Amino acid sequence: MRYPGDLRRDVMRTTCRSGRAAPFFCVHLSCQVAGIYFHIPFCRRICSYCDFYRSADLRFVGPLLAAMERELAARAGELAGAPVRTLYFGGGTPSLCAPEALQGLVERARALAGFCRTEECTVECNPDDLTDDYVARLRDTEADRLSVGVQSFDDGCLRFMNRRHTAAAAVEAVRRVQRAGFGNISVDLIFGVRGYGGDSLRRTLRTALDLGVQHLSVYHLTVEPGTALGRRSERGDYLPVSEETSEEEFALVHELLTAAGYEHYEVSNYALPGFRARHNAAYWSGEPYLGIGPGAHSFDGTVRRWCDSTVAEYLRGPHYGSERLDARDRCNEYVMTGLRTARGISLAEAAVRFGAERARRLERGAARWLASGTLVRDGERLYIPSARLLVSDAVIASLFEA
Repeated sequence: MRYPGDLRRDVMRTTCRSGRAAPFFCVHLSCQVAGIYFHIPFCRRICSYCDFYRSADLRFVGPLLAAMERELAARAGELAGAPVRTLYFGGGTPSLCAPEALQGLVERARALAGFCRTEECTVECNPDDLTDDYVARLRDTEADRLSVGVQSFDDGCLRFMNRRHTAAAAVEAVRRVQRAGFGNISVDLIFGVRGYGGDSLRRTLRTALDLGVQHLSVYHLTVEPGTALGRRSERGDYLPVSEETSEEEFALVHELLTAAGYEHYEVSNYALPGFRARHNAAYWSGEPYLGIGPGAHSFDGTVRRWCDSTVAEYLRGPHYGSERLDARDRCNEYVMTGLRTARGISLAEAAVRFGAERARRLERGAARWLASGTLVRDGERLYIPSARLLVSDAVIASLFEA
């Protein structure tokens, strides 16, 4: 799925930003931090579709975690007194790290920020890392939400994506964390994979539903330049699915999951009532957050900052890039993130935050989408019905202020 303004890089996912490195500097957050993201960029094996910053050299896991503690200390001014509500360990593969090491980062952040217990602490895990021993040790940490990178319950699809686990191993991994007492589990799935739609996708979704997890993130496969899949596509060895197929598969995902009681609350995310991802909500609502680690992004409501160091560079001392968002940029991001969620955007809020003229421009631009039923208006709120969120990109792009 394509996102206007490369939302996937800048807002929704934490990645390494290309470009010239800037000297180290500290941006003090103008708002209080909603959450902290810890980026663990290591992977045992690189997935065929992945274009995020990552490293397969696991020798540096320990040194990197120590360097992340140093970065936390160096940026203590951005944390002091902040009511940190969520913590998120993403990657990469955080489950390659010892649970005790992840808890060490939690304790370091707590000492610097002075918060007590958070509302949510998520750890991304690969199924094959979730051994009985690992899960037991993870239960002794503050992790209370696990995001398990399954991607598919079809072994052929898993081999195509160069995943390490089998479908059966993924099922057992989820059951293992459930038996251990984790009651907030998310599973990642991917659709839009040529040759693995139809019955294969339906079986994958049914398997996820049978497991009874609380949250599902279901992403459309993207073919990115520089990835193994991108190179196959350039050679003509792989052809992305058609727009029609994308729409059909999106509809299947939506119909099966909502019929099972999941709220389709963001274009790629479904949750049972009470189990929406709290950390990710900060990205979608424009709240400030702090990113720690190579490739991690931070945002204070006006300035976006990212660490563009490789692991080796980061160990010597991180470098950062940044961009300041003006009112037009912030309004565009408000539209971009809001219209990907069930809540949509508020014209009244837009007027207060970005000026009455920008709100009127949005209202004028929305007219044709309202007429077609792609947008719905409820008072001052504009939103895309969840069943039609696949076309959110087109709506968003049309409402952007150039």
